[in-house]
Amino acid sequence: MPAPQPGTLFVVATPIGNLEDVTFRAVRVLGEVQALACEDTRRTRRIYERHGIPSPPTILSHHEHNEQHAAARILRLLESGTSVALCTNAGYPSISDPGYRVISAALEQGFRVEVIPGPGAVETALVASGLPASSYTFKGFPPRKPGPRRRFLGLEQELPHTLVLFESPHRLGKLLADAHGVLGDRLAAVCIELTKMFEEVHRGYLSDLAAQFAEATVKGEVTVVIAGANPKFARQGGPGEGDEGP
Repeated sequence: MPAPQPGTLFVVATPIGNLEDVTFRAVRVLGEVQALACEDTRRTRRIYERHGIPSPPTILSHHEHNEQHAAARILRLLESGTSVALCTNAGYPSISDPGYRVISAALEQGFRVEVIPGPGAVETALVASGLPASSYTFKGFPPRKPGPRRRFLGLEQELPHTLVLFESPHRLGKLLADAHGVLGDRLAAVCIELTKMFEEVHRGYLSDLAAQFAEATVKGEVTVVIAGANPKFARQGGPGEGDEGP
């Protein structure tokens, strides 16, 4: 009996907030695959219910705490001829979310990997910020501790590219204060709960945003966009001029 044709790993981008942002192609693929690997089955099930997608026979959890074990199971499914859809709670797998290991392993073992594009917080925040989008750097989450965080930001001090970061709402004020101290008083944007009902985009100079969020209680997902090293985007003669980094 001939061996089954290997399955395909579909890497599916899912909505970052508004469930209407799922693509037609993603809906089709999620309804056609025989197996689904997702970060939180409850979150992904909302997409299936909202769009009337039939559930696949096999559903497994794939998150940061079981990534290695789940990846091994996904590879076995692909080898047996079962196609698998991989998705996280929001956006693209492997972009500050689990996914890199299994995608890399699947490619290394010769399986077909097909990316189903869709919404992402990086591009959404970048466009909403009003800052240049022709060249940008996305660096995920900065370090939690002040010293490493400042050194992390210091690597961008002289670079012209727009900088995009994710941050915990509980550390937002500290990140903005450190960014102001290290990078100077540049234009920036704080994007909160993108595409959701209570979406907020706050634009201004880092000194003003740092003051605004110093003691603020923030809830939800946060993406920060900071202008690159260009005098055009630095405050001239106003608050924060002459500030020195630590």
